[in-house]
Amino acid sequence: MNTNVNGKDLTKEAPRSPRVRVGGYAILGRTLDKCRALIAGNIGEYHFDCPLDNMLFGLKGVKGDDFKAEVEKGASDEEMAKWLDTHGSPKTEDEKRRWCEEVEKQNPYENPERREWYIEQTKPLGLDPATTPLFNWLEADDKASYAKAA
Repeated sequence: MNTNVNGKDLTKEAPRSPRVRVGGYAILGRTLDKCRALIAGNIGEYHFDCPLDNMLFGLKGVKGDDFKAEVEKGASDEEMAKWLDTHGSPKTEDEKRRWCEEVEKQNPYENPERREWYIEQTKPLGLDPATTPLFNWLEADDKASYAKAA
């Protein structure tokens, strides 16, 4: 087994913030952490190929299963960023940057179909769902989850 497949144990620590950019892509570091944890059997409460991961996969027009198959081969973060660059819909550096800026601002509260779910997620953390972007909630949720476990 390739050592790159052995990532973080998500039963003990949080995946990277969705803000962390790998190869110019927001979300990619977190998606890689979850994918490697799934392969290693220590993904805990997290989900790979979830709506967040699919924001990235949707941008590129790739499938979670294809991404996971590549990660299973032991691809590094840099190799997976290159894989994303060369698969699905081509994106310029400018398009990637603009997408990252947009996705960092996204707030599920603004989507009527997701509003109720988002209120349920943010309220226990004392966050205002109307003003809390998705990435902020994910970071706060990670912190709260591991504070309880510690």
